[in-house]
Amino acid sequence: MNMQDKVAVVTGAAAMLGSAIVRAFVQAGARVIAVDIDLPRGQALAAELGARCRFAACDIASDDALDALVAEALRTEGRIDFLVNNAVVYGDGGLDAARGEWLAALNVNLVSGAMLVQKTADALAAQRGGIVNMGSVGGKFGAAGRALYPAAKAAILQLTRNQAATLAPRGVRVNSVSPGWTWSDALSRMAGGDRALADRVGTPMHPLGRVGDGDDVAQVVLFLCSDAARFVTGADIPVDGGYSMLGPDQGRSAGGWFAPQDAGG
Repeated sequence: MNMQDKVAVVTGAAAMLGSAIVRAFVQAGARVIAVDIDLPRGQALAAELGARCRFAACDIASDDALDALVAEALRTEGRIDFLVNNAVVYGDGGLDAARGEWLAALNVNLVSGAMLVQKTADALAAQRGGIVNMGSVGGKFGAAGRALYPAAKAAILQLTRNQAATLAPRGVRVNSVSPGWTWSDALSRMAGGDRALADRVGTPMHPLGRVGDGDDVAQVVLFLCSDAARFVTGADIPVDGGYSMLGPDQGRSAGGWFAPQDAGG
């Protein structure tokens, strides 16, 4: 997947998953504008990757900041070929969340990505480029105690289809990627930094026997932006180790659940 001289804008770029996406684009030859509000991690990523990665500190919840981001990208790079809407906040009060919490979470997780699509649409159409929105298995299944994050992710899946239908006549493809449990900032915090523990806990939900790596997701993002996916739009690609193919029985038939009890007398 040769991305030589292509330009990608990636939001949420300083976090573990975002930085994996940035690295994949750079390794494929693209130039990347890595967008985040985390100044130290963003600057460190740009220093690590060199001239092909430029960090842009940006609060994506601000339209003025997004306007400045797009204008600067076009001024310095002359083009935008790909947009990856990866920025996210995980805070979620569930049923008890106040209106302000809802609006703040949706502003980052849903609305800001939509605004960035709006503001980059002309530039992307000029290159017949592509957009990848980050969904999640969390937007497909119920989970007790959660509301804000899964609602936003579910909305992203539908928004992707609408954006794809709207932008198809202009040659812009829009797809989403829905990771399962992925070794990321959030999962690392829950596992206390212990990747082996995350794999053990995640194995029953992921038939491939582990949680995902950032690069597992990044390679699918890269594919969707590449010419290899030139006839793919409006699609959601699960990158979840089989998570979304399972039901509550975790892939075991009824006989499989009864057998251990029968065997024990």
